[in-house]
Amino acid sequence: MKRYKQIDQKLFIENRKRFTAKLKSNAVAIFNSNDEMPRNGDANFDFKQNSDLFYLTGLDQEDCMLLIFPDCPIEAYREALFIKRSNETIEVWYGHKYTFDEAKEVSGVKNIFWYDEFDSLTKAVINMAEHIYLNLNENDRTSNAAPYKDLRFAANMKQKFPLHKFERSAPIMQRLRSIKSPIEIEVMKLAINCSAKMFERVVKFVKPGVMEYEIEAEVIHQFVKNGAAGHSFQPIVASGKNTCILHYTENGNQCKDGDLLLLDTGADYANYASDMTRTIPVNGRFTARQKEVYNAVLRVQREAKKMLKPGVLLMEYHDQVCKVMEKELVDLKLITMDDIKNQNPAWPAFKKYYMHGTSHFLGIDVHDVGMRYEPMQEGMTFSCEPGIYIKEEGIGVRLENEILITKNGCIDLLEHIPIEADEIEELMNS
Repeated sequence: MKRYKQIDQKLFIENRKRFTAKLKSNAVAIFNSNDEMPRNGDANFDFKQNSDLFYLTGLDQEDCMLLIFPDCPIEAYREALFIKRSNETIEVWYGHKYTFDEAKEVSGVKNIFWYDEFDSLTKAVINMAEHIYLNLNENDRTSNAAPYKDLRFAANMKQKFPLHKFERSAPIMQRLRSIKSPIEIEVMKLAINCSAKMFERVVKFVKPGVMEYEIEAEVIHQFVKNGAAGHSFQPIVASGKNTCILHYTENGNQCKDGDLLLLDTGADYANYASDMTRTIPVNGRFTARQKEVYNAVLRVQREAKKMLKPGVLLMEYHDQVCKVMEKELVDLKLITMDDIKNQNPAWPAFKKYYMHGTSHFLGIDVHDVGMRYEPMQEGMTFSCEPGIYIKEEGIGVRLENEILITKNGCIDLLEHIPIEADEIEELMNS
C-alpha cells in the first residue's frame, strides 16, 4: 500500500485520451518504467517511476510498460499495460506487487498482461503499425550520460523494426504535462502542505549552534510524517556564507548567531513535487542589512508574480524581472548606473548578485517539462524564485513560491506560508 491516497484514475484516463489525440494515424506508442538504479554492492537507489509513464497510468512500480495503439484491429492492444509478474519469493523478500485488478483500478486500463510477455505478444501487433512513438528524456535541463532504459529500448526497437517510421513522444508529453488539470493541482497542494508543515516545525527549531544537517533531519521528519516519499530534490540547508552557493547540499556547517539560513526544499508526494525556498535569521532577528536585502528580494518576487500570465514568454519575463532586480541592486548600493551603462551585454552587471533564472516549470518533476519558448498558458505552474547573493557580506537571500497561471493572471499556491520578514521574526520568537 502506498503512503499517499490513490489518485483518481480519471486523471490517467484523461491524460491518455489527450495523448492519443495527438498521434498520427496507424501509430503505436510505447512507454517504459524507469530502471532500478544500482548504488553499491547489492543495493539499489530508491525506485522513482518514469514521470511520463506515471502521468499516463499512475503505476508506481518497476517493470511496467504501456502500449497505446488506437487503430489496432485487435481491441486488447488499443490500450494495454504490462506489469511485473510476482511470485512467492518476490512477495517474501520485496513485498506485494500489483495484481491485474489493482493495475486496472489505479490506471483505468482494462487490458493487462505480464511484463515478461511483452516481446512475444506485441511483435505482430507492432508490425500492424506504420509509426512507432518512442519516449526519451528530452528535458532540456538534463545532462544524464547513463544509457537509461528508454534509450536502450529505442535502440533495440530500431534494430528490430528498421522499416517503421519512428516518432518522438517527448514533444507531445512536454506540452500535455505542462498544463495541469484540477486533479493534479489538488495533488500538488498536498505536496505543498508537506512543505507548510515542515516550515512550521523548522522556524521553531532553528537557533544558534544547531547543525545544518540537524535542520535537514527536521525537514525529512515532517515530509515523511505527512505521507511524502521523501525529498523531491536534494535539500539545500545553507547558513552563513553557504547561502551564496546556489546548489549547496553538503549541509554540514553549524548555524551561527547573526547568520541567515537559506532553506530550499521540496516534498515528493504521490510523485508530484513541491518546491519552496525561505530565508530566515538563525537567531530569530534580521539585522538591518539582512532585512534590507530580504525586502528587496520580496519586492522583486511580488513584481515577478504580476508578470506571470497567459501569453507571456518565459525568457522575456525573466528579462523584465531582471530590470526590476537592477533597480533593487542599485538601491542596495551593490551596483551603480555606470556599471549598468558600461556592462557587457553577455554578462550584465546584475549577474554578479543574481545569476540564475526566476522561474521553472513545476509538476511531477521539480524542474518539470514544458516548452519554454512558447507562450505561457492557463494551467501551467511555475516557481517564482528571485534571489540576491552578496558573497563579500555573507548574505544570500532567495524566496520561492509556486505559481499557477490562470486566465486572469496567477494564483500563489504558497501564499499561506509565511514570507514577510516581520512575520518570520514573530514566528521564531513566539
